[in-house]
Amino acid sequence: MARIYPFRAFRYNPGLVRAEDVVTQPYDKISPAMQQSYYQRSPYNLVRVVLGLPELFDSEDNNVYTRAAENLIEWRKEGVLSQDNEAAIYAYSQRYEVPGAPGSIQERRGFIALGELVDYSQGIVFRHERTLAKPKSDRLNLLRATRAHFGQIFMLYSDPGLTAEQLLFANPPTPDIEVTDEYGVLHRVWKVSEPGTINLLLSAMQNKKLIIADGHHRYETALNYSRERAAQATGAPLERPAGNLPQPPYPEAAAMMTFVNMDAKGLTILPTHRVVHGLKGFDAAKFLKRAGEYFDVLPVSPALDVAGILRQLAEAGKTGASFVAVTRTGNHLLTANKTAVEARLRDQPERQRRLDVVQLHSVVLEDVLGISAQAVLDQSHLRYVREAADAMQQVRAGDAEVAFLMNPVTLDQLREVAFAGDVMPQKSTDFYPKLLSGLTIYALE
Repeated sequence: MARIYPFRAFRYNPGLVRAEDVVTQPYDKISPAMQQSYYQRSPYNLVRVVLGLPELFDSEDNNVYTRAAENLIEWRKEGVLSQDNEAAIYAYSQRYEVPGAPGSIQERRGFIALGELVDYSQGIVFRHERTLAKPKSDRLNLLRATRAHFGQIFMLYSDPGLTAEQLLFANPPTPDIEVTDEYGVLHRVWKVSEPGTINLLLSAMQNKKLIIADGHHRYETALNYSRERAAQATGAPLERPAGNLPQPPYPEAAAMMTFVNMDAKGLTILPTHRVVHGLKGFDAAKFLKRAGEYFDVLPVSPALDVAGILRQLAEAGKTGASFVAVTRTGNHLLTANKTAVEARLRDQPERQRRLDVVQLHSVVLEDVLGISAQAVLDQSHLRYVREAADAMQQVRAGDAEVAFLMNPVTLDQLREVAFAGDVMPQKSTDFYPKLLSGLTIYALE
């Protein structure tokens, strides 16, 4: 049973700062250029907490994590961050244009609340991707230092009846927060504190299973921290707020999440392209010959621009797993030879064997290029890129040997893999747009 709780969020004081000056993209989507830009926007920009800049004489007592905690304390003292007076959930809508599809406007709707942290083995929360050790260590250090959650874990659930949409969005009020981000996405947030509405929504969510769409590292970090703190949570349970609304048994037992209905409109999944670098002695012709043992290899016309290549890839993907290999000598469409690939992946479930990203990692990266699964986990030889043009440019500039342009994983594929208890390779999905950090903050004390 999914346990969801309202909470008294800390939010930026609109009388002192503008939302567009202080909120950020999720920490793992902040490039060095964006980091510098955020620093320049405001001394209260959340980047100083979620992804602070290192300094020359950093030490155990003075580093990005200790400075993050100090900033949080100071901003609360100054009133830049203030806590809502009553427990609430927060309706959240995002209006955006789908990348690569000009004029295609979508709106994704959900709500921000606390979600109970439970082990995957309980069959309530399901993952769909592998995680990496380094990001989890970094986020745990930040959580220990600040004792707060700043971004929401993106959770999917299924409700064909559209309960949340009817309760929260039928007659939406004027938003408390309205901000357009650097990608042109319009984010709107408003507080919902009426106990009857909250209890109706929480009751509708009780029997739901949840899939982590985005935020696997933060979820597992929060779960580990919850286990750390559970032994110390021996006092009286938290006082229930007005309206007899539920609360977690202790603050660390829950984390801030945004819940989005898979059966509603507005979900977009983008591909994440792969860029391979640092391979000694790479030879494109030998690579293509070796890949031909598993895939049908077709040259891509050099006259095609990036959009044309992606259209050809999408068309090929309708009939089977496909991706485009980009080398300095030309581009090639690789389409799975079903017999050869299935023989190689015979130890994996059929639902995994059909996935482009599984075939790429297990067959191409491991067998053809000799990049071990551990090397991928260690983030050796592999970079993940959203923009196909960026991936191609890295090869042309000599910063990589080969790039692989991918089709996106579908929502049905994700659902099938997650509910079966399987995982895809890391960075298999890219839900667009991202949930902004700093719209609400869950402080553990």
